Amino acid sequence: MSDELSNYRDYLDQYRQTLVRKCEGLTPAQLATRSVPPSSMSLLGMVRHLARVEHFWFCRALSSSDGPRIYDDGDAGFADVVATDEAVAEAFAEWRAQVALGDALLDTLVGTDLGREVTFRRGTETATVRDILVHLIEEYARHCGHADLLRECLDGVTGE
Repeated sequence: MSDELSNYRDYLDQYRQTLVRKCEGLTPAQLATRSVPPSSMSLLGMVRHLARVEHFWFCRALSSSDGPRIYDDGDAGFADVVATDEAVAEAFAEWRAQVALGDALLDTLVGTDLGREVTFRRGTETATVRDILVHLIEEYARHCGHADLLRECLDGVTGE
């Protein structure tokens, strides 16, 4: 039986891998294809968005870094998506870098850290480490559901 922190990490890793699987084998044009108007959601935008999410929660909230936000495009990473090999490579490289930073931070935690309260958004909000990890899992779960629908619309592929 694994501990609580390991369980959170396992779920987060599974959803991260699901995102990658939903994008595998698609062209830049397919990855940049937007869902239904007026939504700006696309698989490529989702990769950018989840890089932004990882950056915010791990770097800004849990590590108290105050550097600039990534993909600060006014649409949480979904705007300004272009269908090029370079844009796809850049988005995945940034996402992988943010995942690595998040994993490095998680490697420093022990189970007793989960109840620790952190302050973020310039001191205006607080949450426990546990709440932040649950939120990250929820964010990935929700967007992986979106990714499944987007992928099915693109080429009929469904499921894990």
